[in-house]
This record gives sequence, C-alpha cells and structure tokens, in this order.
Amino acid sequence: MVGLKGFEDAYLRELSGGMKMRVSIARALVTRPRLLLMDEPFAALDAQTRNSLQEVLLNVLARTRTTALFVTHNVDEAVFLGDTVVCLSSHPTRVGRTVEVAIPRPRDRTGPELNALRKGLLVFLAEEREKSRPAPAGAPRLG
Repeated sequence: MVGLKGFEDAYLRELSGGMKMRVSIARALVTRPRLLLMDEPFAALDAQTRNSLQEVLLNVLARTRTTALFVTHNVDEAVFLGDTVVCLSSHPTRVGRTVEVAIPRPRDRTGPELNALRKGLLVFLAEEREKSRPAPAGAPRLG
C-alpha cells in the first residue's frame, strides 16, 4: 500500500529517506488508528520525494479511511493535503485563520484554486510576521 513492494526483506539501513518514511507511515497505520498525528513528517525530504509521499499519504488515508492531523510550516503542503487549514497567529499564539479547502481531489498543485488559497494564507502569515516584528526604538507601535 505504501509502495515498498520488493523491499520486504531489506534492512532499514538499506532504505532511502523516502522509503524509511513509507515504513513509518505503514507502521503507524498497522494498528488501524482512526486518527493519525503527523508532525512535519516530510520536512527533511527533498521536494520530489516530498511530493511523491504526499500522494502516497493521500492514497493510503483514502483507502484506510483514516483521518490525519498534519502539522507543517509548508503552505503548499497544507493546501495540497488539507481539507481544512488552520493557521496560527503570532504572539500570543492562537488560531488566526481557518480555511476550508473545498477543491476536489485529485488536486492540481499549480491550479488557480490552490494558488488563490496559497496566496491568501501567505498574505495572512506575512501580516502576522509584521505584527510580531519589534518597532524601532522611539517609534509608536500601530495595530
């Protein structure tokens, strides 16, 4: 299911980083959880492997009917994978914006709908960064 056919007898040291992540996904799903918690699982992977594993994850979650709570700092990843994207604000940390991704799957990573969502989230995050930036000495703080 995770694309490791032919590697059933391989040692972990013989697997690439992407293959190890596939093993991790399979290991997490073997107990058939209803909810899978994932904290930046693809952060250390190259872009091509990351994209491939995103597709694998979507297929596996659909087949197993498992829900995932996926934490990422990657806006592209969030809008591609998510049904709901929750952005946290700067100080104090709170839910700053929630966006429903009502784009049917399979999704086009470069399509105008995802790009519009991505842009909106990036604008929000830039505004949050600006709010948390310290004001120059003696300048009034706005906002």
